[in-house]
Amino acid sequence: MSDAFIKPIPALDPPYYTVVFSSLQTETLSGYGEAARHLGELVKEVPGFLGFESARTPGGIGITVGYFRDEESIDTWRRCLEHQAAQERGRTEWYQAYSVHVGKVERSYSFGQS
Repeated sequence: MSDAFIKPIPALDPPYYTVVFSSLQTETLSGYGEAARHLGELVKEVPGFLGFESARTPGGIGITVGYFRDEESIDTWRRCLEHQAAQERGRTEWYQAYSVHVGKVERSYSFGQS
């Protein structure tokens, strides 16, 4: 498990962008874990990617927040063919519903980060 799953991303130097992916899973999760791990590694190759954090409830509600330096970085990730394939599989197999919210961060601070 990467550090992105066990501690918050520390404050970053604004401005930057967040992509918030909120989802409700189905009961059919065959291949989901492997795809999530692969995409978590793949996104790190996108220039301007700053990090991500993710959490999921036992009931299947999840939130993943990706941090990107600029909108071009987000667009590069959105156009990644492997990401697009996983999105399609998500719509047909893994998710009952999801929402994506993109925002520009103008202030950032943290507590207790080392």
